[in-house]
Amino acid sequence: MNIREKLELREHELLSPFAAFSDESKGRAVPEEHCDIRPVYQRDRDRILHSKAFRRLKQKTQVYLTPQGDHYRTRMTHTLEVSQNARTIAKALRLNEELTEAIALGHDLGHTPYGHCGERALDKLCPDGFAHNIQGVRLVELLEKNGKGMNLTYEVKDGILNHQTSSTPQTLEGKIVRLSDKIAYINSDIDDAIRAQILKAEDIPVQYTDVLGNTLRQRLNTLIHDIISCSEGQNDILMSKEVSEAFSGLRNFMFENVYTNPIAKAEEIKAEHVIEHLFNYYMGHIDSLPQEFKNLIEKGFSKERAVCDYIACMSDQYATNMYKDLTIPKIWNVL
Repeated sequence: MNIREKLELREHELLSPFAAFSDESKGRAVPEEHCDIRPVYQRDRDRILHSKAFRRLKQKTQVYLTPQGDHYRTRMTHTLEVSQNARTIAKALRLNEELTEAIALGHDLGHTPYGHCGERALDKLCPDGFAHNIQGVRLVELLEKNGKGMNLTYEVKDGILNHQTSSTPQTLEGKIVRLSDKIAYINSDIDDAIRAQILKAEDIPVQYTDVLGNTLRQRLNTLIHDIISCSEGQNDILMSKEVSEAFSGLRNFMFENVYTNPIAKAEEIKAEHVIEHLFNYYMGHIDSLPQEFKNLIEKGFSKERAVCDYIACMSDQYATNMYKDLTIPKIWNVL
């Protein structure tokens, strides 16, 4: 019995009967030989962590475009916060931490430059539409590793696809990530909004702070403890009615006061213009696409889809610099 097999056996000894066991995975689209050390979900976690797509998250917008300060969240720091919250819950409920972490680290890989405004811009431009959760699966199946994809397990891809509020993952680990995503972005966005002087702590309605707490630490503590206490021994991930209603109200408050705030969103029109300009340019200059995206067209995908894939993979900084290169004349140095 090798190390992987011993770890798989230990899962059955220690984890809840509701957990997703590594040796019961539905497998990969392309069968491959098992690692002798790592169970499948640990292997997926490692593949995501070492991918180019994951590294690009450090320069992708969470909420605030080009914030002036070192302490605002990026898409990567958000992802790490989701992972930490999700693992805490999974460990307490004796669910599969490695599957939970793999889904959490991969859940936002499909995000565009400039956050959700970039996503909306590509959704308007691409005939097939664009959604970052669907793009995340496309990225891990097809775009990463020069068209080879990561060949992740079914369960990890299901968690990435269904981390949106309107979707339902098939594993409890995926449900934990879906809820942890909301917990992370609502609370960190409050923190960043206060830092940006868009909100004051006392602006948050007391009917929510009385239940959840007045600080980031208090709110996280309340939410995570509530999920664990309500979900323990259950084949579902649950919240109490009181906490769920307060959290939903807080989320609505953030949409009304931050996510649509003209100060926070003042640069989004410019960002959407950059995305539109890049799309139109590459549609007229397909030969300028990197070879890996031209290969998509040769495989039968539309030009629009290939261009959207390329732009979606860009970081904020890369997209901005590419726009500058295409629109701003360079100084001609004559020697």
